[in-house]
Amino acid sequence: MVRILVADDDPQILRALRITLGARGYEVVTAIDGTQAVNAAIEHHPDLVMVDLGMPGLSGTEVIAAVRGWSAVPILVVSGRTGSSDKVDALDAGADDYVTKPFVIEELLARIRALTRRGQSDPVVPLVEFGDVVVDLAARTVRRDDAPVRLTPTEWQMLELLVRNEGRLVTRETLLKGIWGAEHIADTGYLRLYLSQLRRKLEPNPSAPVHLITEPGMGYRFER
Repeated sequence: MVRILVADDDPQILRALRITLGARGYEVVTAIDGTQAVNAAIEHHPDLVMVDLGMPGLSGTEVIAAVRGWSAVPILVVSGRTGSSDKVDALDAGADDYVTKPFVIEELLARIRALTRRGQSDPVVPLVEFGDVVVDLAARTVRRDDAPVRLTPTEWQMLELLVRNEGRLVTRETLLKGIWGAEHIADTGYLRLYLSQLRRKLEPNPSAPVHLITEPGMGYRFER
């Protein structure tokens, strides 16, 4: 079943889309603000994200940028903003398509079908192995030397963001917004603390990491 995350601060729109999309066989997850949307994307791994631009907390554009930091999931903007600058900003942030409100439901469904077909062609790598560690992204488990490794929910979120963005820089801002929300964007101490814990659990030599790499002044990178 295709899972769609719908992020909008209008409860009537959320209810209408939940009913309409559910009646057509989609599984629907909802979020009423930007921070909830990013957290839901991390937790539920939707096949499509639908996001409004004018939400409290993180804006829709900030949500797009945060999700794009670690995921290639199709993103459809559904917004009442019709200005070309809003559309350009959303597309530049990483959105795949843009529908303005009020929308015709059949057009919206057609856009959803097109984007989910495109997303289903992307390769899925549920197992990631590095050193003596195996990360199962589908089961959300980690094993080292074939023994289970216990991660806290926050440690898992950080590891997943890095692993799903293998080989690419994940900025400190993306990690902080994605895990703790925009209000903690300056709390880089959180990142150092949790990354240190992950290295202790997963790196062969935590003091000389080879998989969970710090990019000074910018962020972090996962390398196999």
